[in-house]
Amino acid sequence: MSIEVYRDPWGIPHLRADDPRGLARAQGLVTARDRAWQLEVERHRVQGTTAAFLGPEAVEWDVFARRTRLADTARRCLGRLDDATRAWVAAYTDGVNAGLAEGARRSREFAAAGLVPGTWEPWVPLGVWLSTHVLFAGFPTKLWREHVARTLGEEAIELFATDGPGTSGSNGWLVDADRTATGAALLAGDPHRFIEAPGVYQQIRLACPGYDVVGLAVPGVPGLAHFGHTGTVAWAITNAMADYQDLYRERLRRRADGTPEALGPDGWRPAHAHTETVEVKGADPVAVEVVETERGPVIVPDDGEGGAISLRHPPRVTGDLGFAALPALLCARTVDDVDRAFDRWVEPVNVVQAADTRGGTLHRVAGHVPVRPRDNLLRVVPAWEPAHAWRGRFEPLPRAAVDGFAVMANARGLAAPLGVEFAPPHRAERIARLLEASREWTAPGMAAVHTDTRLASARPLLALAARLDGLPADAAALRDRLLRWDRRMDADSTDAALYAAVRGAVVRRLAAHPVLAPLARTPAYPALFSPWMALVPRVAYALETLLTSGPVPPADRAGAVRAALAEVAAAPPAGPWGATHRLAPWAALPDGDDAAWPGLDGDHDCVLSTSSVPGVTDRGARGPAARYVWDLARREDSLWVVPFGASGVPGDPHERDQLPLWLRGGLVPVITDWNRLDKEHPA
Repeated sequence: MSIEVYRDPWGIPHLRADDPRGLARAQGLVTARDRAWQLEVERHRVQGTTAAFLGPEAVEWDVFARRTRLADTARRCLGRLDDATRAWVAAYTDGVNAGLAEGARRSREFAAAGLVPGTWEPWVPLGVWLSTHVLFAGFPTKLWREHVARTLGEEAIELFATDGPGTSGSNGWLVDADRTATGAALLAGDPHRFIEAPGVYQQIRLACPGYDVVGLAVPGVPGLAHFGHTGTVAWAITNAMADYQDLYRERLRRRADGTPEALGPDGWRPAHAHTETVEVKGADPVAVEVVETERGPVIVPDDGEGGAISLRHPPRVTGDLGFAALPALLCARTVDDVDRAFDRWVEPVNVVQAADTRGGTLHRVAGHVPVRPRDNLLRVVPAWEPAHAWRGRFEPLPRAAVDGFAVMANARGLAAPLGVEFAPPHRAERIARLLEASREWTAPGMAAVHTDTRLASARPLLALAARLDGLPADAAALRDRLLRWDRRMDADSTDAALYAAVRGAVVRRLAAHPVLAPLARTPAYPALFSPWMALVPRVAYALETLLTSGPVPPADRAGAVRAALAEVAAAPPAGPWGATHRLAPWAALPDGDDAAWPGLDGDHDCVLSTSSVPGVTDRGARGPAARYVWDLARREDSLWVVPFGASGVPGDPHERDQLPLWLRGGLVPVITDWNRLDKEHPA
């Protein structure tokens, strides 16, 4: 088997092999050399074994992974794959196993954690996909809505319905041939995820006699699931914000022998149960009872009312994760090929855009959304009521024609019938307005869209401030300054810092208001769900709604803004927005040098979406995990960038060499000429 590995000046791997399986092996091999620590952390996350080397802070995830049966679901999905796809995935894991030892020798984290690289089995990539996306659709939000309904009343159940804590979104846009300088389409965008070091996306090129594709891979998963360019067709996705995971309130009881039973529509039925042990570095092991009813695994063993809560989601029910789409995408030549490949997609549910060199375009939703009542989408539903059962089929998936351009930014639109909570319309509307400004778009020109920092969501707070009278002189001066502000969240803007400080103070005051304060007393759910249950972030992301409607009386809303202006006027921030709005990436082994991370432009509702949590912290933990521009006129004119670099090896020249570009909105050229690449030793 012949495998060739090349690198461009940014260390990005370009791989060639004799056939698709050899290429999958090469992808696994190079990923293991470049990202060994990252891969092994992901493998352990799937198995719920990270606390054995990361310590007590990892226990909550490990318990969740065991209860959710992630590894068992991955094995089940592998068994349902067709023979060709299963062999392709196995070739990838063969490559990972061949490269792990070398990668581990290069990565000091293994010694620091006392971890020895293990063995990848073919089910592990499916498990990585599951663990990466099981919280992606935000099913814990149903726990929050249930809490809101019980505390404030049924009418308030959707009061906080907006893209917020724990969710992942993206920007994406397709500009058709009539609006570009070349007469060929452009696709561009940036997936918003928690920023991790190493990055969650890996720039890579995969070439064999059947295809030659560049794109962004998920380390640990073969192929190019989310973003790719084959030369004749390119595709990209965003989170559709669909709801496809259900939570059921379970009534459990024990037989005399201790075996659990669960009350379902047909009465009491046996539940599967066994006990697993989570080993914890530096602490006692934790015993976990894993219980699964006919609805799904129990993820909350005690809901505070004498019951439990189970999770039902498509891969666990059907044994299908949609992996057959991945090799099909690599072989795509037209948008019709991409369309057919995404017909096989399961999870997560995404909005897909594609364009080809023939002028074809595609704008659709892909994935499995079960058919069930509206209540299932909103909250935890009783397992024993037949009306809440799935109906054995999936919702039809919307699609739309592309006229000039199409924008996907997690807002209510194409996927609206499939979900409950969507991002506010600001990013989508701003991107559309920017795209309307030209009919001569080029790949480099897209940087101006990627990096736009106008914050439309500031309008309600500033409108309230404008109506206030009788303010003290310093608060009035601050208010007037903010009303003159250009509403751009630039890192060097002192006005942006002042606005953020006022906004945070308003959030804290609203969260403390007697109407909302009872929401701070949340049920004793597992700590893993705390980000979804915390009141202050919920208020922060629903601030527009809470300042214009909702249960807080208008006079008290105005009072919160008045008090916030006075507070900030008395003690204004010491520097510009970027002084506190700094990058805060997640790492399995933090380096402890948080102060060294740079300041960031943007904010949650900007096109340049670098999310902080107003009222809690200005630090930016979520943002563009990559940026890309796919040019259908000439693939070599395409551009991309990731937050750090191609390598996950500490001290490697390509560990963080893209960070300066990423910070200023720059992009790296996609090099496709093999003569401009450096060849590594034969693999």
